[in-house]
Amino acid sequence: MNQPSRPVTSRQSDVHPSLEATVRKHASTVWQKPLAAHSRETFEALAPEVVAWPGPLVLDTGCGTGMSTALLALRHPDCLVLGIDKSLSRLDRHSGGLPANARLFRMDLEDFWLQATQAGWRFQRQCFFYPNPWPKPSQRLRRWAFHPVLPVALACGGTWEVRTNWELYAQEFARAFALLTGRSPLVTPWHPTIPETLFERKYLASGHALWRWEESSEPVGAPVR
Repeated sequence: MNQPSRPVTSRQSDVHPSLEATVRKHASTVWQKPLAAHSRETFEALAPEVVAWPGPLVLDTGCGTGMSTALLALRHPDCLVLGIDKSLSRLDRHSGGLPANARLFRMDLEDFWLQATQAGWRFQRQCFFYPNPWPKPSQRLRRWAFHPVLPVALACGGTWEVRTNWELYAQEFARAFALLTGRSPLVTPWHPTIPETLFERKYLASGHALWRWEESSEPVGAPVR
């Protein structure tokens, strides 16, 4: 994290022309994915505590070392903040302890959302802080905007906040969100005073432009079909 970071570059200069068709396809089908054994075990171990929690829930997706999870927990003291990352090595690098209302655990997000939806969990907030942008056009299906799990994640509700150092990533994500909810998030420049993730700190130090949008996931119209 000490070396300067290069800005995102891509041969793609606009929202990918296949985005709308991809989102429509995913909205009209039920995505079924076999759960990894460790994801099922982790969810089953976590579930009793979540069910017993008397307040709202916040989800920190791809939380990395958990820096953002800890800060979200301090910002939302009445919420149980769940930080999820698929990398155990990143989670093991967390330092400084966690607030009492924060938890870190290893799981694929797809597995988590599938199980959370089946369990009827609803979140007050879902945060997407600097996901891997996968900037090559051929990598687009790895972006959350193109992922078949997106309608499942939306079923968990909440206000969604997205931050990225690639404006096009934010625009595509906002467009997919709009197609599924009827709401149109506004992508704006993001100028944090204090960085809240290690990536945000690195991108700021490297002089990157940052982008953000935030919007409720409660639908205002029929989802696309």
